[in-house]
Formats: sequence, C-alpha cells, structure tokens
Amino acid sequence: MTDTQQAPLDFAVDDRLAGFRLHRLEVLNWGTFDKRIWRFDLNGRNALLTGNIGSGKSTLVDAITTLLVPAQRIVYNKAAGADTRERSLRSYVTGHYKSERNDATGSTKSVSLRDTQSYTVILGVFKNEGYLQTVTLAQVFWIKKQQVQPARFFVCAEKELSIQEHFTGFGTDILQLRKNLRAQGAEVEDSFNRYAAWFRRRFGIENEQALDLFLQTVSMKSVDNITDFVRENMLARFDASERIHALISHFEDLDDSHQAVLKAQKQISLLTPLTEDLTAHAESKTRHDTLKACRQALPGYFASQKATLLEQKIAKEQDIAATNQQQLTEQEDARTTCKVQLDEIKQAIYANGGDRLEQLAVAIQQAEKTCEDRRKNAAHYATLVEKLNEKPASSAERFLDLTQHLTKQKSQWKKQDTWLAKDLTEQSILFHEEKNQHAEIVTELDSLRQRQSNIDERQIRMRAMLCEALDVSADDLPFAGELIRVRDDAREWEGAAERLLHGFALSLLVPDHLYAQVVDWVDRTHLKGRLVYYHIQQHRSGSHAARHPNTLAHKLEVHPDSPHAALGGE
Repeated sequence: MTDTQQAPLDFAVDDRLAGFRLHRLEVLNWGTFDKRIWRFDLNGRNALLTGNIGSGKSTLVDAITTLLVPAQRIVYNKAAGADTRERSLRSYVTGHYKSERNDATGSTKSVSLRDTQSYTVILGVFKNEGYLQTVTLAQVFWIKKQQVQPARFFVCAEKELSIQEHFTGFGTDILQLRKNLRAQGAEVEDSFNRYAAWFRRRFGIENEQALDLFLQTVSMKSVDNITDFVRENMLARFDASERIHALISHFEDLDDSHQAVLKAQKQISLLTPLTEDLTAHAESKTRHDTLKACRQALPGYFASQKATLLEQKIAKEQDIAATNQQQLTEQEDARTTCKVQLDEIKQAIYANGGDRLEQLAVAIQQAEKTCEDRRKNAAHYATLVEKLNEKPASSAERFLDLTQHLTKQKSQWKKQDTWLAKDLTEQSILFHEEKNQHAEIVTELDSLRQRQSNIDERQIRMRAMLCEALDVSADDLPFAGELIRVRDDAREWEGAAERLLHGFALSLLVPDHLYAQVVDWVDRTHLKGRLVYYHIQQHRSGSHAARHPNTLAHKLEVHPDSPHAALGGE
C-alpha cells in the first residue's frame, strides 16, 4: 500500500456494467489506515487486491462488509484465517496494530493508533450505469466513555458523497456532522435495520439471504460441500410443516372451492345453450320484427306501385279511347256514306229488276239446306251399308239393286231370327230341366254323404214329412234297406243283392202301434210319389226252416247297431 491518498488499482476491462457496482471505497481512521483519507477507485469493475501479510487487505474487505452487514454478524479478519477474537469493530475504530506484554504482571495490552477523541468513517459509492443511478453508503464511528463498543450512525444518499467534502470541517461535535449531512440531502439513521432497508430497496435486494450469501462468500477460502452451502446460503428457508398443516386445515375450503368451481362450470355449461338460444331468439325476433315491418309496409308499397301503374294505364287507356273515338267518328262517317251508297244501289237494283234477284237468293238458300240434309243422309246411309258389309251405291241403278238385295236379305234375317228365338226357348226349357236334375243330383249326393244307406232322397223327404206329422223319430219308421246289409264274408254278392232287393229296400217298416196313424196320414196327404210300407206285427215265436248256405238270406244280416235288430229273426 502506498502513502498517496489515492491507491490506483489495475483491473480488467469489462463493458458490462449493468446493476449497482462499487465505484469507490473511502476509509478514514479504519484499522491501520490512520490520520488521513484512503481512497480506492474501482469504477464498477472487478479488481484484484494484493499485498504482503499485514498490509491491510482483510481490513478493506471488512470495511466493505461492515457497510452492508450488521456488525454483530461479522467475523472480522476471517479472510486472513484469524481467530474470531483477534479483531473487532472497536479494534478497527481505535486502530489496534499490536499487543504489548507486561513482564511484571504477565498480561498483554493492545496498542492503538488513535484515542477516544478521533472518529472513523467508511464510505462506499455504488453506481448503476444502465440507469444512471448513484447510491452512497457511509458509517461514522466514535468512542464514547464507559462504552465497550463504539457508537455510530448510518448515512445513505442517492448521490455521490466523499469523506473530504462531506464528513470533515465540523470540529469535534458529532451532532453538527449529522446536521451538515442532512442539510446536504443525505439521510441519517441510527438503526442498521432502517439503513439496510433503505439501501436494499434501492439495490433491489428482496431477501436478506442475498446479504448472508455475500457475508459467507466475501471471505471464503474453500467450500467443503457445495450442496450444503447452496442449501444453507442460497435457498430461502421456510417451514414446510406449517404449510402442510395449513393445507390440511384448509383442505375443506379448497374442496368447497373446487366443488363451487365445478358447480359454476356446470351452470355455465347449462346456461351456455340457454344464452345461445336467447341470442338466437333475439336475432330471430329482430328478423321477425324487420320482416313484420316490411310486411306491414307492403300494402302501402303495393298501393303506391298499383297507383303508379293505374295512372300509367289510365293515361294509356285515355290515349286509346281518344284514338278509338276518333276512329269511331271516322267509321260513323264512313258508315253514313256507305248507307247512302247502299240506298242508292238498292234503288238502282229495284229500277233494274231487283225483285228477281231476291227470289233467287231465297231459292239458293233453300237449295243449300236441302243439299246439306241429303249429304247427311248419304253419310248415314254409307255407315249403315258398311255395317252390312256392302259398298255404298255410286249410281241410281246400283242403289236400286242394293235396295232389292237388302230387302230380300231382310226377309231371310227375319225368318232366321224367328227360328233362333224358338230354338232359344227350347234350349231355355231344356236348360231349366237339366238344372233341376242337377240340383236333385247334388241334393241326393249331399244326402248320401250324410247317411249310411243308399235310400233315395225323395223317399227320405216323404219319411221326414211323415215323422214330422206324427211327431216321431226316423228311427221309429226305418226303411228295410237301413236294417239289412251283406255280410263281410259275402262282399262279392253285394251288387247282386242290391239289384235284387232294391224295391224291398225302399219299403218303410211301420210298427204295429203306428200303423193306423201312418195309413191315415198317407190317405190324407198328396205325396207326389210312391211310398211302399209294411205293417210289422208283434213277433211270433216259431221254428225256421234250415237255410242253404248259398241262399240270399244266408248272405244278409241285420245291422247290429239298429234298434230293430230283433226283426232280423223274422
């Protein structure tokens, strides 16, 4: 270190000077820097401070540290690796430079460069070249009687100060120095906290941890564990347990808020279509009102258009009417002229035999009418002739021949028509007879399908009439054919037996108690047919002659299911 007031330092050139940087450091009566002002111009650049052991390197570092960090947290002379008790704020203010040993007592005593009548000033000027800002920080120390630690106050100003200009010439009264500084626009604080808050706000230091990091690194010689160093000095500390408890305690609030958000989102999702519908409805209503107004305006618009067209048409019609009126006048004049000429011509015609001409005109008209009638008759005649497959006559001779031919043919057609009518009558009668026979056959077939015997339907109807009149069942008046049948072992005789016994099979068997009633009914009723019936008397026991196996009686048997099966023995 030289004895000059200004200690020039050689440092590397760096144009990037953004942010607040230390431009100048001044000390007065700080440590071994005694009696005068020591100034170090850095101009915001990095600097390398070199010197022998004990030359004052750590003293300057501790001065910068004292400007920015509370004294109670500073370990002075740490950069030199000294004991924590080797230096203190008082030793720097009084200028201790060595210790003397008392041989008599064996104790040691520090030797100081200054007494209690002096004062100490450390001052730093910081500039931000990017924003043209300047901040000056300074601290003033002095020793009060009966106090271990020196008294001090803090100075901060947003302009450039210097010890020579602003911290001298006040005598020995510290209060006067404070007044002078305030008068020059500086702020004087008695508390480091207020002082630190002031420069931190200007420097943009939001967290005290940055100053702690500065304190740790300004005199650091080595780092044992970089992770621990970063965790302890570069990361903000916070109590995670409190945050966790706060989160747990407020979980219900968060859940309620979340549910409220979900509810609001749901309401929004539900209301969005309604809003869209309302917007669409408003647009539709606006369009409807516009169209309604247009529709209401249509009658007036069409009326005005119609009035314009009618006016144009009226004007046109008036022009046409005027033209027609003029033409009518001209036609009337021409008509009058023609009428006069017609009268003159009629008079001339009458004068020259005009009556004969009128008679000829009437005759011509009658002849034309006669011609038209004959033409129609000729067309009708041609149509009729063509229907008869003949050609119309083209001459009078052909007309006479055709007339005679058609007259003869007409006579033949009349005869043929008479014969056809007669034949039609005969065929109709024959058709009705055949139709009746067909109906009888169909009825007979239906009757045969409904009964087991081959009794004629006519006989069945007569018995039905008889049973209805006597109020008896058909089983009480059976036909012989309903009682007998050919045995199963003689089926080959069935045809011969039916032919032989056909008449007997159609005979009605009348019991003794009904015989008188049957005879009476037959006598009183016109049967329109032949009815044969036999009186069946009460059974008489007797012997029967032996029957030959080939006799017809041996081939027959009485239906076992018939209620008259007992008659089979007779």
